[in-house]
Amino acid sequence: MKTIDPKYSHAELPRAKNPLLHFYKCFMKIFCIFFFGTGGFLLGLLVFPVFKIIFIKRKTFKKAAMAFTSATFRFFIVIMRLTGCLRLKIEGREKLKELKSCIIVANHPSLLDVVFLISIIKNADCIVRGGLTKTPLVFVIKHLYIVNTLGTEEMMELSKASLDTGTNLIIFPEGTRTPRHGLNPYKRGAARIALRTKSDIVPVYIGGNDKYGLGKHDPLFSFNPTEIYRYHIKVLDKIPISDFADEEEQIAARHLTDRIHTQIAEAALKTDGKIL
Repeated sequence: MKTIDPKYSHAELPRAKNPLLHFYKCFMKIFCIFFFGTGGFLLGLLVFPVFKIIFIKRKTFKKAAMAFTSATFRFFIVIMRLTGCLRLKIEGREKLKELKSCIIVANHPSLLDVVFLISIIKNADCIVRGGLTKTPLVFVIKHLYIVNTLGTEEMMELSKASLDTGTNLIIFPEGTRTPRHGLNPYKRGAARIALRTKSDIVPVYIGGNDKYGLGKHDPLFSFNPTEIYRYHIKVLDKIPISDFADEEEQIAARHLTDRIHTQIAEAALKTDGKIL
């Protein structure tokens, strides 16, 4: 039997009061995951090659592909809402309007976090985990995103090239999904990229109720036992990179990472009473 890290334990969760309803929600969640994976596979395998023919220039292709991906992700969220699996509230959306060449950092409680962020940011690049290249999303990632298994300098170069075009870059500084108990340390990669590229940072808090079924180490056939998934996404105040211009890079990276963590933690405490 696989041992689960105590930070991700779900032993304290109650049993579902209505087994039939719970079965339906588990089934619909799996259906949505299958729908998303199939859509992502077709998007990367069929749609993007056509885009490459229509939009010959790499910059134009990527801009169009990102906007189309954002639209398809919004459609997927509508599907999840219609199945009765999901409720979504977004606070501070206006802060993302006309946003260019910024780094978006967020906590990472669930499998869907990047889907939500890309759906509300039309020109979003993302640093994703290398393991996703072994999923049906491989072709989407190959065309659009940066994998975290690349060397540090190569990732830095690709990030800079993306930000220089006005694209925003999504990074989850924990490097993995936020645990149900305890904390994950925030890594300094996002801060280092921001400092090297002189890009401002926009922290985002992803809150709501327990995301059991979408968290790390959760069984595939599982769902929040008491209610549907409720997401509360809160876009926080921008952190100007100029605030750290007079500091040596290593010190600035530590201070910037601490500020990111502080803003997200304060939002978690005010919004959901959680300590992150």
